[in-house]
Amino acid sequence: MTARDASGVPDVPDHPTMLAAIRLGCRAPSVHNTQPWRWVFDGARLHLYSDTDRQLSMDPHGRQLMISCGAVLHHVRTVFAAYNWHTDTVRLPDPRQPRHLAAIEFHPWPDPPAEVRARADAIDHRYTDRLPMLRPDGWDDLVPALRRLVAPHGIELDVLDDSVRSRLVAASEQSTALRRYDMLYQSELHWWTGHTNMPEGIPPSSLISEAEFARVGVGRTFPSVPRSMRRDHIQDQACIVLLSSNGDTLREWVHTGEALSAVLLECAAASLSTCALTHITEVSSGRKLLANLVARAGFPQVLLRVGTAPDADEPTPTPRRSLTDVFTEHRD
Repeated sequence: MTARDASGVPDVPDHPTMLAAIRLGCRAPSVHNTQPWRWVFDGARLHLYSDTDRQLSMDPHGRQLMISCGAVLHHVRTVFAAYNWHTDTVRLPDPRQPRHLAAIEFHPWPDPPAEVRARADAIDHRYTDRLPMLRPDGWDDLVPALRRLVAPHGIELDVLDDSVRSRLVAASEQSTALRRYDMLYQSELHWWTGHTNMPEGIPPSSLISEAEFARVGVGRTFPSVPRSMRRDHIQDQACIVLLSSNGDTLREWVHTGEALSAVLLECAAASLSTCALTHITEVSSGRKLLANLVARAGFPQVLLRVGTAPDADEPTPTPRRSLTDVFTEHRD
């Protein structure tokens, strides 16, 4: 039941807090920065819906769309927690409405843990780092914390051994080869990348050159950008993490996105750089390869590179859609 004050009015965040939380939470990552979500506040509960008009052809079952929506769900809940609001969340509340992904009720939370505030503060500093990275500082101490964060979502986190990197590079190359003459995929990729002054998609400033990518190897091949040699003194030393679920349903996909968000924010709070990778899991051969790299049975969902950036400069933030495009409010 929604908490109510003495007058019977639902105990919910005020209008400015609601807008600020949604705006910051929508800094969450999404595949190709499509931002495939929509929020509706009905005066008592906040609802998350998927925007299937933004579903990509390379994602025919909506798996990556749901992971993206799970990430924004966790981002938004993290911000509300930092604003002293506890969020009780029901995922997929109506089986007849698969686009209705979550319903959130609010309760005052006067003293949230300091680590929650640190993760919320990290949202504005988190970005996708496609350049070569150094090995992550403090990694051995951080991994147990990351596993604790993903466990409530039923997600397993495995750190892949450095010895499998060559197999991951080969899987990346195979993924590229399979799509090289897929005109729908190529058209869609060019639609969502490489454009400036757009509220969505991946701008040129977030892409890397062929020479830079050659020193990373594990990643999606995007349209080429002008030659540059940033971080030319290092070969990628990032650790590679695999997030896997026990099932492969809408619910597990949403939980995967929430777990991914938790990992990204915890890493950002620890001053580490990250780059989520979904291209290998888009093809069955890639998912089979990843499944064979870990001891337990499961469904590989997302790879993640985690490292230390050798430079302190943060790139220009990637664009986001207007709040009016993703949020509707009607209080009784």
